[in-house]
Amino acid sequence: MAKITIYHGSKEIISKPEYGKGKPYNDYGLGFYCTKHIELAKEWGCVENEDGFANEYEIEISGLKVLNLCSKEYSILNWMAILLENRSFTLNTPLSRKAQQFIIENYLPDYKGYDVIVGYRADDSYFSFAKAFVTNQITLDQLSNAMKLGKLGEQIVIKSKKAFDRLQFIQSHIAKNELYYVKKKSRDTHAREEYKRILEDESVTGLYIADIMRGSTK
Repeated sequence: MAKITIYHGSKEIISKPEYGKGKPYNDYGLGFYCTKHIELAKEWGCVENEDGFANEYEIEISGLKVLNLCSKEYSILNWMAILLENRSFTLNTPLSRKAQQFIIENYLPDYKGYDVIVGYRADDSYFSFAKAFVTNQITLDQLSNAMKLGKLGEQIVIKSKKAFDRLQFIQSHIAKNELYYVKKKSRDTHAREEYKRILEDESVTGLYIADIMRGSTK
């Protein structure tokens, strides 16, 4: 048996997460987005001038189909493909639109049959890195390094009804706005500053998406 503890950040207490509810255009589509880290969930739960909650759950994952995009068999491009299929991107150039299609066609894993997905979380600020890669502004190496900078950790997404039925609510932990909203803003500010630094870095190594589309491997 493999029971794990996970947390969901929210502005309200959610004692019974409901399958089929939520926003379909999140990173991995419709699902219940959680983390193993209570401090991170408290940040996610806070909005400006309001306290939030880190809702705590246990889930038995034995027997569930789990897709771990952070394992060695998957690359950052597999994560990008899922993100491009689910999140809303405004792509204004022919190259960026072709890049979106290319990544989805060549790197999209068959993720829709899984009960649980584990992978990066694209905060709004970090979403800028993903878009910069698709628009040929940063390299694959820069993208990979950028996603590790903010210590966002892995998010755990409950996808199927089978997985939802296994969620057991334990308790809720209050997240004080004056502490955790400040932490969230600080993380966002750091990410945006790092984004500017990467764009201005002249010692660039690695492949741009245009190189990958042409079949380059160096």
